[in-house]
Amino acid sequence: MTPAQIASALRTLISIRQPVFLWGAPGVGKSQVVAQVAASLGYALRDIRAVLLDPVDLRGLPRLNEGRAVWCPPAFLPDATAPARGILFLDELNAAPPLVQAACYQLILDRAIGEYHLPDGWAIVAAGNREKDRAVAYRMPSALANRMVHLQFETDLNGWLAWAQGAGIRPEVCAFLRFRPKLLHDFDPQTTDKAFASPRSWEFVSRILEAGPESDVEYELYQGTIGAGTAAEFMGFLSVWRDLPTVDGILAAPDSAPVPVEPAALYATCEALSLKANEATIDALVTYAQRLPAEFGILLMRDAVCQNTEVVHSPAFTRWAQQNADVLL
Repeated sequence: MTPAQIASALRTLISIRQPVFLWGAPGVGKSQVVAQVAASLGYALRDIRAVLLDPVDLRGLPRLNEGRAVWCPPAFLPDATAPARGILFLDELNAAPPLVQAACYQLILDRAIGEYHLPDGWAIVAAGNREKDRAVAYRMPSALANRMVHLQFETDLNGWLAWAQGAGIRPEVCAFLRFRPKLLHDFDPQTTDKAFASPRSWEFVSRILEAGPESDVEYELYQGTIGAGTAAEFMGFLSVWRDLPTVDGILAAPDSAPVPVEPAALYATCEALSLKANEATIDALVTYAQRLPAEFGILLMRDAVCQNTEVVHSPAFTRWAQQNADVLL
């Protein structure tokens, strides 16, 4: 399931308080989607790393009350003082030792552990890496697995790009992944390489670019983030990106500015131009889009609309849409 489908499924399951487990490879964004769903619903989020717990941690500590032991639940479990609605997120649950997983049985099935009861407005979501990914993971006992709905998390470039646009991800990264979509997540569980491309590591690459690294260490930084092969391709793409005509030059003379020939350069140009979409630039963008190969003209206009929806009301965009109606349908 794509992240958007996962989010939709989570909203349904959370509404009926049905426990759910998200399975996915390392770095695909499981935790982020849970956080985004919680924010969209206005729910509080308690993120608990099950792998860091001991079996006794969920039960808490005993204290004496009139000669009898009374259990004090841990502060990370929501109680009557917590917000009325929330998500208890048990991340890396299947990486926790079997005894810790066993301690979660009652919490997941009965919404209680001993004397503690999970508030009615709270739902349980768990997540973990797949066993085949050779990440730290224990086989989940069937008794625990049968208590949850299981969803398989897959990467989706279009969904990631939509998120990236609002998250401040550098345009160079977005343009490269349009050109090489298979490198959004390039994980081989059989390799011994420590770094590999994933939605999480591409966010790291964007932050490195933002920091403006020195040229003599730039490749090594990317190699240590997304792996040697992907880093080499990305550096080649950056050399194309940095030699492109300036965006301001294209907007100033859209009918005569150079049009790249190489696909990598075309992707890069469309990405850079779309970021400038507004009512003042749409005429120039349409003029330049009409000079591009058809598929790249569509790409430029689609990204321009995603960047600034107001441009669809401009006469220039209307004319372009009418002229390309056969392609858009």
